[in-house]
Amino acid sequence: MTLSKRAAWFLVAVGVWSWVIWPTFLRNIWKDSRSWHDGPTGFFLVHLVLTVVSLVIGTAVAWLGARGLLRARRSSPDGGASDAAGADEAGSSLVDSTH
Repeated sequence: MTLSKRAAWFLVAVGVWSWVIWPTFLRNIWKDSRSWHDGPTGFFLVHLVLTVVSLVIGTAVAWLGARGLLRARRSSPDGGASDAAGADEAGSSLVDSTH
């Protein structure tokens, strides 16, 4: 599979976004009065599972994007020191993320 630098950066951004949003969401759920009644409630546990799953997916997506960026850096002629404008659009900066 090939991955453009633009797509790789997008995947990294989605992963970072997940790590910014979901911990904040869980802190807000933690403070909610519906989360605790002699221990954690179903409301809290469902949101905890959603948060954990979203963080795992966000991490995997960011890892794929980072791997694509590293592959692009290694495969570029100058080792990634400069990036020609429009290289992604022209398709000359495609990344093979299968290795």
